[in-house]
Amino acid sequence: MKEAGLDTQAGISYTGNTEKYVSAVQRFYKNYEKNRTKVEEYFAAKDYESYMITVHALKSNAKMIGATILSGYFESLENAARERETATMEELTPLVLKDYAALIEKLKPIGEIEDVKAADEITGEEAKKTVEKLLAALDDFDDEEAKKLAGVLSGYPFRLTQATKLKEAAAFIEDFMYDEAADMIRQIATAIE
Repeated sequence: MKEAGLDTQAGISYTGNTEKYVSAVQRFYKNYEKNRTKVEEYFAAKDYESYMITVHALKSNAKMIGATILSGYFESLENAARERETATMEELTPLVLKDYAALIEKLKPIGEIEDVKAADEITGEEAKKTVEKLLAALDDFDDEEAKKLAGVLSGYPFRLTQATKLKEAAAFIEDFMYDEAADMIRQIATAIE
């Protein structure tokens, strides 16, 4: 992965451990066609809001796996979309997608091996059930159960933005700020697939 240009140390620090990191790299690889197609289709349709949301997610996902330069390129596209700088988007989109494709090609050996799943990784269905239980525990002011369930929920492979929000929610739970934690958990829940 280092040979592909990834900052593996940064990626591991974002994802939590080596297994989760490899799993994140594999998901990044496997979602390439879908994400590339979305960027192209949204841009062609002049659906700049959907385009911006997609490149924002790609920015976060690239950063999470340690593809810092590519993440910066996607951030440039996101900013251009936010400002409706169509000339910049026209110029940069093909270049950024070319770099994205080049990285995917370098990640092919990792992307094609058997899926790595971290020991504490949970599925989307498990995450949704955990969110329901966690919100109930917060509603009941059950501090210990809420802490335990927040730990379980951290096993879901969230994007960087949601993973950060989950850490904030856990800090709210520690400080007995249950309403704030519940609000944050509800925001995070929308990203569970």
